[in-house]
Amino acid sequence: MSKTTYEEIFNRLVKASYNGNLEQEIKKMQANGDATTQKYVYYALGNGDPDKVVFQVEEDNENSGEDHHPEAPCLFDDIIYDMEGKVVIQNRNCSECGQFIDTCSFNNLIDKKEFIPLIDVLKKKEVPVYAIVAPAIIGQFGEHVTMGQLRSAFKHLGFFGMIEVAMFADILSLKEALEFDRSVHTQEDFVLTSCCCPVWVAMVKRVYNTLIPHILPSVSPMVACGRGIKRLHPEAKVVFIGPCIAKKAEAKEPDIRDAVDAVLTFEEVKQIFEATGINPAEMEDIPSEHSSTGGRIYARTGGVSKAISDTLDQLRPDKTIRIKAVQANGARECKELLQAISNGDITANFYEGMGCKGGCVGGPKALLNPELGTLHVNTYGLTANALTPVNNPYVMELLNHLGIEDVDSLLEGESAAIFQRQF
Repeated sequence: MSKTTYEEIFNRLVKASYNGNLEQEIKKMQANGDATTQKYVYYALGNGDPDKVVFQVEEDNENSGEDHHPEAPCLFDDIIYDMEGKVVIQNRNCSECGQFIDTCSFNNLIDKKEFIPLIDVLKKKEVPVYAIVAPAIIGQFGEHVTMGQLRSAFKHLGFFGMIEVAMFADILSLKEALEFDRSVHTQEDFVLTSCCCPVWVAMVKRVYNTLIPHILPSVSPMVACGRGIKRLHPEAKVVFIGPCIAKKAEAKEPDIRDAVDAVLTFEEVKQIFEATGINPAEMEDIPSEHSSTGGRIYARTGGVSKAISDTLDQLRPDKTIRIKAVQANGARECKELLQAISNGDITANFYEGMGCKGGCVGGPKALLNPELGTLHVNTYGLTANALTPVNNPYVMELLNHLGIEDVDSLLEGESAAIFQRQF
């Protein structure tokens, strides 16, 4: 008889929570399940070390001693197998990419689920809970499913509203364009973007820390969005939804953990929709699309570079030195590029790294292959009414609501501090 999987446990707990019989379901699983099932239930309920997102279920396994390696071994040798074949997480230089979870054939590694504790909050509706969705979400839940239909689906789950993180990617494009203008004055100057990818940032901070002075002092769009919502609605809770396990770790970092209360992956949301009988394709379309092309294409490799370059061209048309960008596509290329820069091999003045091949659309918990995800992202980008945040009227309106009077004020002042991060 096949064992119950971690994902099946999560699905059952979600369904029981919405049906009001969670405690009964937990007792049934604990009474009938083996030791592994008990651990699955424990972590699916959101338990475990509050600062960790990846857990080792089994210290031993039936296949100890076999020649076993994951398909995508850790680039920094932080996930290893000892002499007896046991999985060992060393946590020395781990960038918390999460890609090794699904390639461990023993299924010993799982990521913490953070949704079950939220369900009671969603049902009670005593505080507003916002779903903030990564730009990579377009197309993930159906080829023709619109952002407006996804908004309806999340409202059916109990969320107060859904915000596109692409809107705050627009703000970060403005900020990083201004940071580039302030930092790059000669052909020898260069910067590393801090937007988007926590794997890229973690590599710089933990392994290639001599490059920290070159990383732009910005939070990610996820953090910017969470902080923006809480600036306007201090009582609100914020749940980020994307294809990335590393975002779960980013949300727990001490200096930015104020922004996001929980992180769900696309895979988890698919399971939640199935458990609650929600089909986004059948939902009402509630349009509310305010992001530019630039903000929407953050989801694919090269999108950040293009968005910031186009923004700089409009903000500073007379600047002599333009952005010359190089992108690293996937964790291995990120490592190779950062090593080359550390060795003095400087070929550009703006470096973008995406820990997953294809960018966020290639995240370990995406529902589409990266090529199809990129196609949806590019198509959605073309439907935007503005190319960059410079000609997006909604951006300036939002900044004013946040107490920022003009674009140049993004680099200084108390109100702009929500977008700042010192590395």
